[in-house]
Formats: sequence, C-alpha cells, structure tokens
Amino acid sequence: MAIKKNNPMFSLVLSFFCLAILADHYMVVNALSPNYYDQTCPNVESAITSVVKKAMLNDPTVPAALLRMHFHDCFIRGCDGSVLLNSTGKNQAEKDGPPNISLHAFYVIDNAKKAVEALCPKTVSCADILALAARDAVTLSGGPKWDVPKGRKDGRVSKATETRQLPGPTFNISQLQQSFAQRGLSMEDLVALSGGHTLGFAHCSSFQNRIHNFNSKQSVDPSLQSSFAASLKSVCPLKNTAKNAGANLDSTPTTFDNRYYKLLLQGKSIFSSDQSLITSTNTKALVSKFASSQKEFQNAFVKSMIKMSSINGGQEVRLDCRVVN
Repeated sequence: MAIKKNNPMFSLVLSFFCLAILADHYMVVNALSPNYYDQTCPNVESAITSVVKKAMLNDPTVPAALLRMHFHDCFIRGCDGSVLLNSTGKNQAEKDGPPNISLHAFYVIDNAKKAVEALCPKTVSCADILALAARDAVTLSGGPKWDVPKGRKDGRVSKATETRQLPGPTFNISQLQQSFAQRGLSMEDLVALSGGHTLGFAHCSSFQNRIHNFNSKQSVDPSLQSSFAASLKSVCPLKNTAKNAGANLDSTPTTFDNRYYKLLLQGKSIFSSDQSLITSTNTKALVSKFASSQKEFQNAFVKSMIKMSSINGGQEVRLDCRVVN
C-alpha cells in the first residue's frame, strides 16, 4: 500500500529510513581502528614507511603525489582505493579522468602492497596502504605524525566520469563549501585540508585563468601580488607553454609547513580556489590563524585528515591494487 506524503505515517517511515542510513554510515566509520592490524599484521606501518622513504630519495615529488592521490580517492566513493584501479576495455577508471591525468607515483603503492603481502598475505587493503602512505608523505616532509584509523576495504567500482565531482582549482568559496559539505566536511576542514597545497607543483593549465584574460577588463587577477603574477606569466606565457611548465604551490614545496597560508595572505596563491579562502570572513580568519601558528595548522590538519579518510564503502581486500579480485 502506498503511503501519501501528507500522511503522518510517511514522516515516520522517512525518519526510520534516514536513521538506518546514518546507522550504516557510522557503522562503517566505527569499524576503523588504529589497532586494526595489531594481531594480523603488526609490522604493516613500518613496511609502508620504508617504501615511501625509499621512493622519496629518488623523487622528491612523491609526498605531494601520494597526498593528492589519497584526497582524490576519498572524494569520489570514500577512501576505497578506487583511484588505484586501471581502466579496462569496457570501463575508463578514475585515474584516467581529466582531473587525475597528472596523478603519479602509483608505483609506490604497488611496491608497498608487495612488501605488505610478503608479510601478511590477503590481509591489508590497498585503501589502507594509500591512507598510511599519505600520512607518511606528510610526516617524512616535516609534518605531523598521527595514528591512522585502519580497516578500510577496497572498492570494485572506478569511473572516470565521477572525477567531475572533485573540487577544481577554479572553484569559488561557495562551490568549495558545497563540495566539502556533501562529504560531511566543515569549513574548518576545507581550510585545513587546503594546507596540503604546501606540498607540490601546479601545471600552467590549472592557473592560466588568473594570469591571462582574467575578465573583460583585466588580463590578470587583481588579487595576485603584481611581481608574483609577472613571475607566473613568465613561466606560463599565453602561447607556446611547455607541457610540464608550471609553478610550485608554495616557496617550500617539499616541506610540510604553514608557508602556504602566509603566502596566501600576501597575494601569492596559485589557484583561484586558494584565493577564495580569503573571500569569506570565516575562512579568512582560519587562514590567518594557521598562518600565524604552525601548531594550530598541524593540529587542525590531522583532525581533518582523520575525518576525511574515515568514510569507506569498499567490499574486499585486493590482491593487486590495480585490478579487482
């Protein structure tokens, strides 16, 4: 029998339905624990750290790559390792979606998986390996260390079309707020996690909108500090830009510090999405707080990273991070 919307019974059924969804969500979150592998794979963290450290010696861009990879994984289907899956003849996977084309260092996760499988076969998910590797990327770059809740399962679905859900470098504050809120993340989470831009490099295509043809009246975004804008234009001319041309996200691109926020307040941010953080009173106050205190930033970053990475809806522990079982 159908229940009409204006029937009190409809509200009751709807309430139970919503509670069921919330209960299921929190069951997934609460299943994660820092001690998840204490009995089944006690040396998992040291094995992953060793692999990440070795990769960093050969390539200083690895930490930024791993941190970005984890973020892009979590923002699509929760932290389920779906970003690691390869495309097949019938399906184009997330890693081949436009926002993810520049992702790299997947080999680090492959090597970590091999090391962990040698210790504890069929036990540790690729999603957990990626979460731990991202933490190590931060710690080994001079940032904080934290206990990563573990117990994620790997997903079986990865679609390039879903990468359109990722917040983009040209987003304004309203778009960013909506994107983060849809994933249960607050404005403070938004500002804290944006601090991940203290590591890494951006290609010209990600910020061309700010230095060429900004609007009908101005060529350059007026919020950019003039000499900084000129330096960006010199490496990213309107035409004949080299494929790998771009700029570091802050002046210490391999060190995890609060320099990103200091430069943001000086008009030396790279993305429009970075600049948007100081267009709102609430977010600008947080930017100022993190710029003045590295400890405040690191504490907030850890809290927000744990929050972001604790939503997972996977189903299996993959034997190969690139393919489903």
